[in-house]
Amino acid sequence: MTDIEIARNTKLKKIKKIVKKLKYKGDFILFGNYKAKLPIKYGKKKGKLILVTAINPTKLGIGKTTVSIGLADALNLIGKRACLALREPSLGPVFGIKGGATGGGYSQVAPMEDINLHFNGDFHAITSANNLLCSLIDNHIYQGNQLNIDPENILFHRCLDLNDRALREVTVAQGKGNGFPRKDQFTITAASEIMAIMCLAKDFEDLKTKLGNISVALNKDGKIIYAKDLKAQESMSILLKDALMPNLVQTLNHTPAIVHLGPFANIAHGCNSLIATKMALSYADYVVTEAGFGADLGAEKFFDIKCRLGNLKPIAVVIVATIKALKLHGGTDECDLDKENVDAVKKGMDNLLAHINTIYNKFHLPPIITLNKYKSDTKDEIDAVLKELDKIDIKCILNDVWGKGGEGAIDLAKEVVSVCEWNNDSFKLLYDLESSIKAKIKQVAIDVYGAKGVKYSQQAEETIKKLNKLHLNKLPIVIAKTQYSLSDDPKLINRPKGFYLYVRDLEVKTGAGFIVVLAGKMLLMPGLGKLPNAVNMKIDNDFKIEGLF
Repeated sequence: MTDIEIARNTKLKKIKKIVKKLKYKGDFILFGNYKAKLPIKYGKKKGKLILVTAINPTKLGIGKTTVSIGLADALNLIGKRACLALREPSLGPVFGIKGGATGGGYSQVAPMEDINLHFNGDFHAITSANNLLCSLIDNHIYQGNQLNIDPENILFHRCLDLNDRALREVTVAQGKGNGFPRKDQFTITAASEIMAIMCLAKDFEDLKTKLGNISVALNKDGKIIYAKDLKAQESMSILLKDALMPNLVQTLNHTPAIVHLGPFANIAHGCNSLIATKMALSYADYVVTEAGFGADLGAEKFFDIKCRLGNLKPIAVVIVATIKALKLHGGTDECDLDKENVDAVKKGMDNLLAHINTIYNKFHLPPIITLNKYKSDTKDEIDAVLKELDKIDIKCILNDVWGKGGEGAIDLAKEVVSVCEWNNDSFKLLYDLESSIKAKIKQVAIDVYGAKGVKYSQQAEETIKKLNKLHLNKLPIVIAKTQYSLSDDPKLINRPKGFYLYVRDLEVKTGAGFIVVLAGKMLLMPGLGKLPNAVNMKIDNDFKIEGLF
């Protein structure tokens, strides 16, 4: 059966029963029978936090969300109280190349169609608040510009939750009486600063503070103009008040799943909301969360940004690998990934070893390796992975969460529990905030990516000088780069050596509290492929949708 057929043949429980299972004591807001919003209210538990990350993926992903869901189900099956804390899907990938982001097979969060499309309006609220601020900036300039904003130095941009390359460079306010014509650009909503702020806000008051601290422009004297100077934070927070509340849904096996917000890990910090994760930890003994793409992107940012800000202490890390991805890193053509190639698997192991090194030696956490099963995997290919890891005394656990749901991850769940029982407080951050901007970039580039060093464009050098002058150099960094390689070049697969990370420019996000480092050719607004998912979807008169995966 397909993912959609499996989901439709599974009977969900009314969300009221899932709320009861979670033991959430506050009032909640129903969105039909199977979705709810949970006003921010914490329980009394102190759960153990498990991060699911991965090696560098193929274009179709690696099944990290599917493994996260299956693992949480498995933990419940072996008698542990587990909860999921996941990101919401963006419409960009849904209508682009990857499709939906609710897992697959018998390891899904549901209702799948609702979560993938307009999920309780959260992304729309963020888009509206973002663009409200943009309209206030242009209106202020048009109405006399009392703050002396320099129209050539606008720092905050419009956003839209779709892949649309035509919006990467635009001109606004064209035509007589429409304002000051200037160049602008759109960011995809998942990479917007508002999304990051929502994910990092501790509560509603903190949200308003962070919104007010957004750098919107420089004035003509070179000083920062903030959103609070435009008195924008109150109206923006009004649009975001409901979206700040986490969403509760369930897996096909009825495990509670708090699914809330979702920045991309290749162009943003790649984690669900801090509020959702902390709420899950306060109601469950084990919380399974994920961070986007490979450990070089999502996991690094999860640790150095989210855990640092939220004082979170993850206790174990699951690294997901697939035979297909290993073969890809071993040099197999994308068209031949279903064919057996043991030699390519062995070569591609270098990519997995790089991520193991990152988790174990840089963040001092125990890595648990799981091989996500595909029908095309052969015994010899699987044995090759097991033998290579056995050489370094690392255990690899096979899972079949797609085909069997939680039952397909029982061994993985037992290993996670075992690791959580002996590991106490080994977690460490990678860099010190007091380090210079260049020192932080260099440390991530060398320690996590394996780079030889860092090279900067002239524009990047000038931006760093500006940030130093404005005393904005003590913030954590978000390196925006390709997810397909440890380097900034998607063609450098496996574990490249001797390369330099190329920094094109930097953007400061004073509201969210970090600096975005644009590496290589990474763009903040993706484009659609030649045959995007959007042209393959169908909906019938009963509103049944095909093609979300």
